[in-house]
Parts: sequence; C-alpha cells; structure tokens
Amino acid sequence: MSVLPSRKILAVVHQAISETGEIGNALCALGYRAELCCPAMGAELPSGLEAYAGAVIFGGPMSANDDHLPFIRRELDWIETVLSSGLPFLGICLGAQMLARVLGANVAAHPEGINEIGYFPVQFLDRFAIATEIRPPQYVYHWHQEGFELPAGTEKLAQGETFVNQAFRYGDRNYGLQFHPEITSSMLERWTQLGAAHLSRPGAQSPEEQKQKHALYSEEVRYWLPTFLNAWLELR
Repeated sequence: MSVLPSRKILAVVHQAISETGEIGNALCALGYRAELCCPAMGAELPSGLEAYAGAVIFGGPMSANDDHLPFIRRELDWIETVLSSGLPFLGICLGAQMLARVLGANVAAHPEGINEIGYFPVQFLDRFAIATEIRPPQYVYHWHQEGFELPAGTEKLAQGETFVNQAFRYGDRNYGLQFHPEITSSMLERWTQLGAAHLSRPGAQSPEEQKQKHALYSEEVRYWLPTFLNAWLELR
C-alpha cells in the first residue's frame, strides 16, 4: 500500500550509520513514514516541502557552530525555510542546537567542561501541554557536550541540572529537544562502542550504567513518544 505524500516525514541525519530509532517506530505506528536525507553525504535538502507532513533534524558528532562545513551551513539556512513554510519542525540534540542558533541563541560547551552522556533526569514544565494526558518521562538519554541558550520568543518546556535548557517551543509547531528519545538498545550499543573515547569525559556514564538505566527508563520514553509526536504533527 502506497504512502500518501502528506504522511511522509523528512528525517535529516548526519552519518551513514544514522537511524531514526524509536522516533521512526512511533511515526510508523501513527501511519507516517520517515524518509532519510543525509546532507553530510551529499544529499540535497528539498526546497519545496509540500510532499511532507513534518521535518526532523537528528543529532550528530558535529557542532551547530561548524558552519564552515558546507552541509551545516545549508542545514541552518534550510531551517529558516522550514520555519517560514509552517511545516512542523523537530530538532533533536544537534537539531535543537541548530534551531536555537537560527533563532539567535548561542550554542556552547558547558563552562566547566562537563558532558551529558547517558540517562539523566529532566523536569518538564507544566506548559508542556502537547503531551496531553501522558506524563513526560522523568529520565531521558543524552549524548552531548554543548548546550543552547533559550532563544528569544520561545517557551522553555524542560530543564535539567547540568544543561539547564532541555526543551523549547517556537510558535505552535517547532520544537527543540536536547535529549535523544529515539535511542534503542542496539543504537546505545553502537554509540558506546564507536564513541568509547568520549566516555572518559566528565559527566559521561559508563556503558554498563547506560545499559542498566536504559532497561529502567526506556519503556517510559517509548510510551510517551507517540503521543508527543502525534500532537506535534496533528496540531492545527
């Protein structure tokens, strides 16, 4: 059965091994299909967005400040196109940091050199009403060494202990999440293997601790994620 264009979600990723994980699974369950696009490997971002119901920019090992990289510069410019179009936009980690930059906020490392790698608590604020009747998760997965200031004209939706700004909304349909709700067991295994050199940094949890906490907290994230994505895409 063919998928109508209006049920496609453009998923911008940054590596050949990237995948949409639990976000892709949740979108599929809601009747959407994620279409991968990797500008870092030469893919072109669409100038026309009529074929899509929404767009997600996922994370990656680069920085939102790396606009000397042509594909980062193109993505930053493209976010402005998405915002102007009214298409629902979701930024995950690097994608959230890029959205913050486009909206005029600074993206920078923690002043004490602390990273967030692993599961950490996040406090969702009452105004995070898009989650409807499903309570947002209390612990979420992170892998980042930079954070963002809260852009002017946005609503802060969640906060953390080390990196204060964890989620924000711009307008009704544009969201930035500093954390990774898409993480799966297989992705966690691959990230901790390929990124092993990062796990000695301040603030990084060991692979064993990450796996233990994934077993404890991932189900709550999976339960919440479809409700959040459905509300984000269906909001009128």
